[in-house]
Amino acid sequence: MTDSRFLGSGISIKTMGITAISNPQDWEREVVNSAVPVFVDFWAEWCGPCRMVSPVVDELATIYDGRVKFVKVNVDEASELASRYQVFSIPTLVILKGGNVAAQQVGAASKESYIRMIDRTL
Repeated sequence: MTDSRFLGSGISIKTMGITAISNPQDWEREVVNSAVPVFVDFWAEWCGPCRMVSPVVDELATIYDGRVKFVKVNVDEASELASRYQVFSIPTLVILKGGNVAAQQVGAASKESYIRMIDRTL
């Protein structure tokens, strides 16, 4: 389990294999330049379906540890990133591979659905 915290103008927190990103610089380093596919959860604290999806994303981060990087983006803190990927509804879950969108799911879905989404991109 990784638990490192970086605080500053943009908050980047990594806990249990999931990195929280709120600024474009961390996004470029952690997502766009990643050597492995990146599963991104665009969410907000006030979003009920986002809270339902969160434990599933935590579990997937454990299952795919080392093969897929997991990132959470709070749209209230990182509206520029949400806008860049045309996130108009949350939760929106996106897999980026080589910096490009390889798969996307808008709205809450089953764990099995996310597993199929990930497996298709690996």
